[in-house]
Amino acid sequence: MKEDALSDLKILVTGGTRGIGKAIAERLASGGARVDVTGTRPDGEAPEGCGYHGVDFSDRVAIDAFAQKIAEAGYDGLVNNAGVNKIGPFAEIDPADFDWIHQINVVAPFRLCQAVLPGMKARGFGRIVTLSSIWGHISKEFRASYSTSKFGVDGMTAALSAEVAEHGILANCVAPGFIDTELTRRVLGEDGIAELVQKVPARRLGKPQDVANLIAWLVSRENAYVTGQNILIDGGFTRT
Repeated sequence: MKEDALSDLKILVTGGTRGIGKAIAERLASGGARVDVTGTRPDGEAPEGCGYHGVDFSDRVAIDAFAQKIAEAGYDGLVNNAGVNKIGPFAEIDPADFDWIHQINVVAPFRLCQAVLPGMKARGFGRIVTLSSIWGHISKEFRASYSTSKFGVDGMTAALSAEVAEHGILANCVAPGFIDTELTRRVLGEDGIAELVQKVPARRLGKPQDVANLIAWLVSRENAYVTGQNILIDGGFTRT
């Protein structure tokens, strides 16, 4: 990537204090972007060189207030990374949990996209990336709530991209597979990971930096024509 592809772009990364979100924020900042992140704690810490906003995306009032706040902030890029998941048998899903997942995974990105679009249109430039998942391309048992939300942001992004590309705004989804984060290791354990990687053609978990590098290009000035896509980054898992 060219040295100036990210320089001075102002970019918001939601859920940017740990895991994939933190890697994204750090990668963008290292490329010269001016990066803000969100976290759930009012007094949370941003990655070095980034600004911080505390906001609870499970609260619709908080989402709307934050959307209003960022509408005038002049963001060139938005990375909707914050997300939650809860698995369980379809017939036993609590409607409150279903709503909670969609509030954070779908409603919040929708409202933030609405907030930044007018400024992006006025400047003739904007880049939006929303994190989907392999479970937004395929699905399996016990993931009805999460898959519904991730298929949903794919559809939202496809429609959005069709409306705004003529204004210089490109919108895409990125769909990670199994990524080597603290949460993944805690849930799967070493034996579970060893078994899993045998099903991944790349024979390893993805790294947060793998996802961050892809997103850095998508939100940069170098990306001039990729829009409306839901790009898998899964080591080939979903193609086998």
